[in-house]
Amino acid sequence: MARKIGLDVGDKPDSQDFIAGGYSFLFNEAAKPGPILNKQGKILGEHRGIPFYTIGQRRGVGVRAKEPLYVTRIDPKRNAIVVGKKEELYGHALTASQLNWIAIKELKKPIKVTAKIRYRHKEAEAVIVPLNEDRVRVNFKEPQMAITPGQTVIFYDGDIVVGGGMIEQGSK
Repeated sequence: MARKIGLDVGDKPDSQDFIAGGYSFLFNEAAKPGPILNKQGKILGEHRGIPFYTIGQRRGVGVRAKEPLYVTRIDPKRNAIVVGKKEELYGHALTASQLNWIAIKELKKPIKVTAKIRYRHKEAEAVIVPLNEDRVRVNFKEPQMAITPGQTVIFYDGDIVVGGGMIEQGSK
């Protein structure tokens, strides 16, 4: 459709930079430079503003190292980006809230599902455990890469969408 109406993004594989020049005008206050840290808290460099980074990002982080570094955590309170090795991105569980159940009325007991933590992510075997009426813990059978707070998680039973929610946090 973009090609059809003459937009220069028509041949791009994703729409992250749909607006020429990016979305920086949306982040005026939030896009303040801050420290890039390793997990020990050592300052490795300076980022251009946390809205320009996401968990799992490797390219454009702005730190040179002997091995590739990935964004492993974003700390808005400290205006900091934490980077680390790829293996530091993996977690076995997440907590989700703002739940929306489609195939069930409510979750009263743990259920087995497959879960998807982003659009291009492969579904993974998991168990959803209710924590209260609006929060669940999702325990994955295998570790998942880059569980990202603020993204959605969708639960499936085969081809049926069981429901979904907003990822609050991931955990090892």
